[in-house]
Amino acid sequence: MPDPVHDIEQRKREAGVNRLFPFGRPGEPLGRAHPFVFGFTGALGVITAWLLVKAATNAQSVLVMILVAMFLAVGLNPAVERLKRLGLSRGWAVAVVFLGVLLFVAGFLASLIPPLTEQVTDLTKNVPDYIQQLRGNRRIAEWDKRYHLLQQAQDKINDSKFQQDLAKRAYDVGKMALSGTFQTLTVLILTLYFLGSLPQIKSFAYQLAPRSRRARVALLGDEILDRIGGYVAGQFTIAFIAGVTSYIFLEILGVPYALALALIVAVTDLIPLVGATIGASIVCLVAFLTGTYEGIAAVIFYIVYQQVENYLVYPRVMKRTVDVQPAVTIVAALIGGTLLGVVGALLAIPTAAAISLLIREIVFPRQERL
Repeated sequence: MPDPVHDIEQRKREAGVNRLFPFGRPGEPLGRAHPFVFGFTGALGVITAWLLVKAATNAQSVLVMILVAMFLAVGLNPAVERLKRLGLSRGWAVAVVFLGVLLFVAGFLASLIPPLTEQVTDLTKNVPDYIQQLRGNRRIAEWDKRYHLLQQAQDKINDSKFQQDLAKRAYDVGKMALSGTFQTLTVLILTLYFLGSLPQIKSFAYQLAPRSRRARVALLGDEILDRIGGYVAGQFTIAFIAGVTSYIFLEILGVPYALALALIVAVTDLIPLVGATIGASIVCLVAFLTGTYEGIAAVIFYIVYQQVENYLVYPRVMKRTVDVQPAVTIVAALIGGTLLGVVGALLAIPTAAAISLLIREIVFPRQERL
């Protein structure tokens, strides 16, 4: 038999050349089980997954801001719905709620920045007096005479390298403050957009579900969003109680800047587990700077108050708003804080509430039918 490499007619006969296929009949396509197709598809999937992970890592800060803004929008939506029931349109209801958020942020900054600036200025002016007081202390004077500590400290402060390092750190702090301000404004703007278009976002998300299951998905989705809103309302209720109680106590105790300190306690109390301790530590430090008795009284007050909040107020509010057991709340906050820090701790409890709802409504009935 002629070799098709050298014989053109044999080449055409073996290729099956005809009028429809002038270059011969095409061969059978490679099946999905073919090693080449399987390997190429697997490699392509790995590369795509790696690119997606890399893109998500590079855009982590943006994704976190979007997630926080959506969380805040869902949490503020019950207030918008309540205003709508009072007769306002959704646009005006969103404007009123968002104006309240802006007023809170502005009030917090306005009450915190002036005393902070004043204390930094006073500290800068009183540094020489503090050094003289240290020189007047007998024990410190003996150490200074032996080791020349104050002179070394003064020489260190006057050193040009130390001043350059201090200026660099001040620049880094200012850069971080500017970045934090930009991120806060971005989150607020995104929250406004998400809050205004939340019904459209929900409708689009529900339409992604199959038509046969869309009604059940919508009911479960509405319940999850209601629980997130309830969690935000519960957190703000707990923070409000902590702030008001702290303000009354600090005013009675005579600690300066009571309003700013109370706002710090309220804001830090929004952070699960450790937020209340952080706020109480700041207040107790300021109270000790005011006086020893004031500091001891603040420590006793916040120890008692945190026990009341942790065992009476917090479990009841969370049980009523998100219907999550206290143990699940603690575990979820710990896991969320480990994964995403403060943001993860804030989002962990409503996420746990959503997961528990899906398990109870989907997984348990399916297990009973097996």
